[in-house]
Amino acid sequence: MKNYILNSFLLLILTGCFSKDKNPPVAKHHTVTVPASVLPPLSEAEKIKYHNIVENYLNHSLLRTNFNGGILIAKNGTIVYERYVGFKDLRKKDSLTAQTPLQIASTSKTLTSAAVLQLVQEGRLKLTDTLGKFFPGFPYAGITVKLLLDHRSGLPNYIYYMDLMGWDKHKMATNQDVINTLINWHPPIMAHPDKRFYYCNSNFVLLASIVEKVSGISFPEYMKKNIFEPLGMKDTYIRTQSQADSLRSANSYKANGGIWPLDFTDGPYGDKNVYSTPRDLLKWDQSLYNHTLLNEQTLDSAFTPFSNEKPSMHNYGLGWRLLYFPNGKRVIYHNGHWHGFNSAFDRLTDEKVTIIILGNRFDKNIYLASRKMYDLFGNYDSNSEPEGVE
Repeated sequence: MKNYILNSFLLLILTGCFSKDKNPPVAKHHTVTVPASVLPPLSEAEKIKYHNIVENYLNHSLLRTNFNGGILIAKNGTIVYERYVGFKDLRKKDSLTAQTPLQIASTSKTLTSAAVLQLVQEGRLKLTDTLGKFFPGFPYAGITVKLLLDHRSGLPNYIYYMDLMGWDKHKMATNQDVINTLINWHPPIMAHPDKRFYYCNSNFVLLASIVEKVSGISFPEYMKKNIFEPLGMKDTYIRTQSQADSLRSANSYKANGGIWPLDFTDGPYGDKNVYSTPRDLLKWDQSLYNHTLLNEQTLDSAFTPFSNEKPSMHNYGLGWRLLYFPNGKRVIYHNGHWHGFNSAFDRLTDEKVTIIILGNRFDKNIYLASRKMYDLFGNYDSNSEPEGVE
């Protein structure tokens, strides 16, 4: 009952009665001053201690595999370990560097959520808004913005239904194509709204399109002007279907080193297609502690578990996976897997530790390595398997 009251209170904060804006949307760009870290700096002795602990672990685990990517571990916002291994292009043998963006796959959802919650903070959008407000003729009733964010909409996943229902696989799909197929094809729901958790990429494609409709600019442009640039994420962008993006984006590779070809599902964004670096993702992580873009009340709601129909260590907030341990510890995270791209983004908020691992050669050991590192910093059950690598 206490959790129900808390969740209701947090939602009321975010969905207060805002007057409807009858004017066309106007693009609004955020200019922010990134504050100094609110976390105390580490001493040199602490930096060395944590570096050695992490290095010893990785040398005997992930770095003994075919790992190809970047690793960054930070405590209190201070980098204690950073390493880049392998190549952006396995054929050209061009070395990965700290400035090489790799696709972060479903870790992108944390940033899409931030865009939506910014608009909620400004009163330009409500979590209780239903989808018919943005997509005329949308055939699924009772689905709100919140139910997209916490994966309780029950909508089918475009990655599967478009394939099964006859999409031309030679044609790269777009966000609008996903919307059109939901309206025109009306694929069956996976669950009734708010009845259960069902992880679905369609939810975040729709959220990106809602951001476009409310802001009046494209989603990639909104993210650039309102999140990436304000946070100094200079090497982060959203891949579109433009030729320029195709030329600058890193490929992904199978475990055997063969290139992983693009397919029709590579077009939509919001659910994926953010390219970033470990250093830029650390800036994103630290902005959450500093409340640079999102205030404390908004983040409290984002980090609240909304799928409580069955007991589990695993839960989901508003664009974030949540892991609750029996001893009271909590991890806020979001992994990602798209073709040969793997990403782990874990926030141990008790210890103020950030674990970021990005790879572009398929390697499931990335998830196990990030999970096992929890115990290097606190009392976590390292035998519990990670969840959520979409």
